[in-house]
Amino acid sequence: MAAQSFVRGVRAEKVVAGNRFITRTGTPSPPVVSVRTIHDSFGTPAMVEARLEGGRAVRIAYGSTIRVHTNEPAPEPTLEDLPAHAADGSPEAVLVAAAREHPEDPRVVAAVARLSRGLNVKSGAHLHDVAELAHLLFVELDDRESAWCVLGLLTGLEFDGNLGRWKHVQSALALAAFLSDQDGDAAAAAHFGSLLRAADTAEDPARARLEAEVLQRRLDNPDLFDREIRRAAAAGNTDAEHVWRNRRLRTLLFLRAHGGSRTLDADELGRLVQLELDALRA
Repeated sequence: MAAQSFVRGVRAEKVVAGNRFITRTGTPSPPVVSVRTIHDSFGTPAMVEARLEGGRAVRIAYGSTIRVHTNEPAPEPTLEDLPAHAADGSPEAVLVAAAREHPEDPRVVAAVARLSRGLNVKSGAHLHDVAELAHLLFVELDDRESAWCVLGLLTGLEFDGNLGRWKHVQSALALAAFLSDQDGDAAAAAHFGSLLRAADTAEDPARARLEAEVLQRRLDNPDLFDREIRRAAAAGNTDAEHVWRNRRLRTLLFLRAHGGSRTLDADELGRLVQLELDALRA
């Protein structure tokens, strides 16, 4: 069976024997047989010279990225793969700072590695990753400070009419409201809750009334995934139970921040949230 081939970007200094460069025509070059680093007159690495099968030499700027065919899948990213310098106060700097607080957690580093190339707030995938990262930092790593910093990348965004993207912002606002309440800042919690409800009245009046009725029924009879959690626990499937408990926690945080459920009051929601936090951190 032929070895599986991957196409990925690697830094020049990470090129190894066996790699094949992608040529301008898209076909792979002959394989690399040797690699050496060329230094400038001051001893600083400047170029990487890769010699190909057949004798051709290819020179690549040290530190630059080149796409190669390789039999090795991409390794898990590390702190070395993150931008060494990001503008102070930029979203990328906030993300990298969070990763540096948890260098041994591949979930954090991998998420930041994806986002630190440039956060695009018009991308639903980026918003999802940021919201998930904030949730991970607080819920499982109990790092409130980093979670707050990451949440700040989303909580200032306004509803732009795209409900697919907005749900990730809502997730961040719900967590921010909960953290504010825990900090004793009722005004901030109410503020985040009001922002979370921005989409509730964004439609035309007739449609808004219908949507409000549907939303209220969902709030009063929320799906808290009890059956799924029980089934996973009975089967000893801890990974699945973890996923469902995370979904339950997000639902509870949304209900708490929205303030609209007539079946679960604030005290009961607070109790249920704490139960899920304890279970997820156990």
